[in-house]
Amino acid sequence: MTATVTGPAASIAPGPATPRAKRRSGGGLGRYIVVRALLIIPTIFILVTLVFFLMRSTGDPITAALGGKLTAAQLAERIHEAGYDRPLLVQYFEYLGQIFTGNFGTTLSDNQPVFQVLLTYGAATLELAFYALIVAFVVGIPLGMVAAYFRDKGQDAALRIFAILCYATPVFFAGMLLKLVFSIWLNWLPVAGRASTGSELEMQTLPNKTGIYLIDAFQTGDPAVISDVLTHAILPAVALGLLTAGVFLRLVRTNVIGTLSTDYVDAARSRGVSESRLVRKHAYRPALIPIITVIGLQIALLLGGAVLTETTFEWKGLGFQLAHYLQARDFVAVQGLVALLAVVVALTNFIVDIIAALIDPRVRY
Repeated sequence: MTATVTGPAASIAPGPATPRAKRRSGGGLGRYIVVRALLIIPTIFILVTLVFFLMRSTGDPITAALGGKLTAAQLAERIHEAGYDRPLLVQYFEYLGQIFTGNFGTTLSDNQPVFQVLLTYGAATLELAFYALIVAFVVGIPLGMVAAYFRDKGQDAALRIFAILCYATPVFFAGMLLKLVFSIWLNWLPVAGRASTGSELEMQTLPNKTGIYLIDAFQTGDPAVISDVLTHAILPAVALGLLTAGVFLRLVRTNVIGTLSTDYVDAARSRGVSESRLVRKHAYRPALIPIITVIGLQIALLLGGAVLTETTFEWKGLGFQLAHYLQARDFVAVQGLVALLAVVVALTNFIVDIIAALIDPRVRY
């Protein structure tokens, strides 16, 4: 015996999705992916163009890097060989052509392809960004939930001030304070570097080393090497991770408070569900969706902060090398590395946007 639903309830009862609705949903996602992929091209184009003309506003790279080290005749010969005496627009279009073929130039100070520099030092920066994201998640998300739970109270105000300080404090200053307290005063953690000399020598003997020290340390199977790598990573990860933790804290707080005011949470509250359980069970997951959507932007922030963090802690990654090339006035290397990082950030944003669209279909529209 079956029951027939009539009246208003029948008008709102969900039915099976029609093929047209399914096609429209799939088309929405497909169209979104295509549009986001196409937007990568103008984004990279604008960034590369800005970097090119900003670098050339200081003059040609040969003069900037080697001026005073060569005679006027030698300098003029090198400039002519590199083609920097041609019209600027001609150089610009030639540079664009090189980038589209994957050629980001060759460094002047050590004569390395810029792409090879990325492969050599990129693993260190990737590892540091990963550690920093873990710190940001561990610190920012729980504290954001606590701030939402105690909204408009003393704890909330203190945590909001903490979030502002995390975001506003320069990374190098935070790093210096951490080194002063935990390395010099307390002598708990190493001052600089990615690992001690003995650990680095042991990892260099690995036949399949990756350049990511944590993975290589596990490959050695030596607990002392693993512990050494992790202790060297703590201070740089905290200094860089707190920068993003402040953003996550404010974002989680705002979204949890918004979720707590929705109808379904009010219904749960009316059934006697405690406020702490509402925060943990009902408001937690919806608050994570905005976090996913901004991770791409935070990757750019982490890469920018990595320059100062790696210099402060002598963490030999892309940021450390970029600072070295800036000091050497090697503008070809700087230009190429910044262009490569722009490509990495644009692709990361694209991937994060697709993940966000899969999790929350509203993003597609």
